[in-house]
Amino acid sequence: MSAFEYIALDKKGRTQKGVLEGDTPRQIRQQLREQSLTPLSINPVIQPANQPRRTSISATDLAIITRQLATLIRSGLALEEALRAISEQAEKPRLKSLLLAVRSRILEGHSFEHGLSDFPNVFPPVYCATVAAGEKSGHLDLVLERLADYTENRQYLQHKTLLALFYPALLTTVAILVVVGLLAYVVPQVVQVFTHINQELPWLTRTLIALSDFLQNWGIWLLFLLMGIIGGLRYILQFDKPLETFHRILLQLPLISRLERGANIARFTRTLSILTESGVPMVEALHITAQVISNIPIRHAVEEATQKVREGSSLYVALTQSGLFPPMTLHLIASGEAGGKLENMLERAAIMQERELETLIAVMLGLFEPLLILLMGGIVLTIVLAILMPIFELNQLVR
Repeated sequence: MSAFEYIALDKKGRTQKGVLEGDTPRQIRQQLREQSLTPLSINPVIQPANQPRRTSISATDLAIITRQLATLIRSGLALEEALRAISEQAEKPRLKSLLLAVRSRILEGHSFEHGLSDFPNVFPPVYCATVAAGEKSGHLDLVLERLADYTENRQYLQHKTLLALFYPALLTTVAILVVVGLLAYVVPQVVQVFTHINQELPWLTRTLIALSDFLQNWGIWLLFLLMGIIGGLRYILQFDKPLETFHRILLQLPLISRLERGANIARFTRTLSILTESGVPMVEALHITAQVISNIPIRHAVEEATQKVREGSSLYVALTQSGLFPPMTLHLIASGEAGGKLENMLERAAIMQERELETLIAVMLGLFEPLLILLMGGIVLTIVLAILMPIFELNQLVR
């Protein structure tokens, strides 16, 4: 039995979309006619192997269905029935279609991991590899519990970071708009009274008038230039060499380097922890973990470490040679390898890195907000002084 997406018309001529299960498109047409619907198009959910499906869902939906699936399987429900139950509860057609497509693969005799791999945009390699390890070991419910915790933790960290950055970004945008508005529209109206005076204006006032004239005459072109620079940088960073150079620069900047390194090391240790705890072999786990690291130099360091581990080296020695991993993380890995509890030490390292990253972000944002307010106050004070200085010297200017 397979899943089919359909488009049909009801009795009132309105378009209806949905997903039904059946053996053939003809059976789906029969089901639609029984529901008083006129089928317009019926397509199988799963595409041919050479045309990978581009379905995508949010991280929140992935976390929810993983937790639901883990709960149902732990309660003793069969995998295909659990997928059917979750699909019936899903309100989003895309999510329902996805779950029924995976269920169809299982009913055809494929493994759960094979069904998930048909949707690489939804289920990343770490997800599929962990599920495969759970199927082989017979502990799929435990593995799904770990995956649910993993996806929820990643979602929580992403949401917390975005919420923390929202207010500073909004404050910065408003500050820029206020300054541009003052210089482009308010200042010309105020200082035009001084333009007909034959005496020389103070240098601060002249500078303010010149800057205001520049924004009025060239502001739109300056905006286009800025957009062009941003677009050009985004285009250039699509290529591996410039992107690697950019990532190396990030690792050299004072505060940005701690954020970049901390985020990637936390992702590395958390992913490797769940893979090793689920029974994935170390070499394969390192290979998969390298794919989730966004910083190219750190990713290359993990790939080189993978090759050294394959040749017989310990993970601690292989990672130490790169010089990119924090000493505390390396010591925890060495302790885990020596004591045979590497997955526990990796989890501790991940927790430590995540907490350190959260603390660093909180400190940076706590300093950024008052500094931005002080900067805005300084700019506004400068504008006010530039306007008031000619007034203070008005008697001399008249003479």
